[in-house]
Amino acid sequence: MGLFDRLFGRKDKAKEEVPVLEEHHEEQVVEEVAHDIEQHHDEGEVGQDVAELRDETPTEPVVEVVEVKEAISEAGTDISTDLTQDFMSEHKVVEEIATVPVNDVESAYKQSGANEAGLQLEPESEEEKYQRTLKKTRTGFGAKLNEFFANFRSVDEDFFEELEELLITSDVGVQVASHLTEELRYEARLENAKKPETLRRLIIEKLVDIYEKDGRFSEQIAFQDGLTVMLFVGVNGVGKTTSIGKLAYRYKEAGKKVMLVAADTFRAGAVAQLVEWGRRVDVPVVTGPEKSDPASVVFDGMERALAEQVDILLIDTAGRLQNKDNLMAELEKIGRIIKRSLPNAPHETLLALDASTGQNALVQAKEFSKITPLTGLVLTKLDGTARGGVVLAIRQELDIPVKLIGFGEKIDDIGEFHSESFMRGLLEGLV
Repeated sequence: MGLFDRLFGRKDKAKEEVPVLEEHHEEQVVEEVAHDIEQHHDEGEVGQDVAELRDETPTEPVVEVVEVKEAISEAGTDISTDLTQDFMSEHKVVEEIATVPVNDVESAYKQSGANEAGLQLEPESEEEKYQRTLKKTRTGFGAKLNEFFANFRSVDEDFFEELEELLITSDVGVQVASHLTEELRYEARLENAKKPETLRRLIIEKLVDIYEKDGRFSEQIAFQDGLTVMLFVGVNGVGKTTSIGKLAYRYKEAGKKVMLVAADTFRAGAVAQLVEWGRRVDVPVVTGPEKSDPASVVFDGMERALAEQVDILLIDTAGRLQNKDNLMAELEKIGRIIKRSLPNAPHETLLALDASTGQNALVQAKEFSKITPLTGLVLTKLDGTARGGVVLAIRQELDIPVKLIGFGEKIDDIGEFHSESFMRGLLEGLV
């Protein structure tokens, strides 16, 4: 069964018809409902319920106000002052909450992991994280697609040209947009499609087929029985170091022994940031003197990880893409040092990409793939952008799988990438 079939049902399957009630059964249901309404009305149950509520409402305070005043007077000013401060504090909180829009309050509660009652919410499932993360992309693409279909009454050349432009501006990439449009032209002629709406499902189907490619996704992290070495590359500011910190937390929570290596020695801020993440998630960080040789820091990290029987070693490196020759030489040297300690390592070389940069992320992936062999991609900041379509472009134009995805700002907002969850989150509601 293909990816589209698993996501949305069989391609050749027509929309399921809504079951129609048999005539005699429908009449019976209507009669039963009418009888119940009439019976409740006759017995005056609605009015009775309201009356009971009124009877149960207390009409007098449990404690007399005079008694409270006397108690405060006897106790002195301290209690009175405390009560006044408490009242003012609570009153201020109520005022502040009243001025916050409902959506913002709900969002704040979700971010804090608590509900309105202050109780801890159930952790988000991975499916829910995909839905939340891809909301901007899904709604943006859906709105564009709906507007596009509303503007056309017939399938002609203008239809296909504007569709191609829409796909390009949705960051699915020029190659994907051109390929899909050409296939749709062929299908429209084959099926003699006259109305644009008949091609809606076919467009989504083609997008899924383009992503499915040969059916091999290679998304799993290559964990080893002993030490697993993961080398991270990427330009500054894409969320590389933050992703490493979150992964350290994720793997430690899974019971793994984790260690970090700060090999971006030419940028002091990068080392400090990784050290702070190590402190935050309580995992050791191997560092070296400022401006020291990155390969020497990696050597120390490898030796220590093997000696201490670490399960997962995460190595942060520099991302100076503007100086490709120096970066290539540096990464090659790091690779040789790693292999000297562990011949089959690194087991993953992962490029961090900022999804919010759209097609620029695709350009970075192409450039880095020329500098060093990449086993996978880490897609960051996807929750804050409508440019999730870049994943389709990456899949079509590069033979590099997305292996990790960032879901947001929280410490556990990172996870393994799953094609089906991603495509469902991206396209659900459009078919």
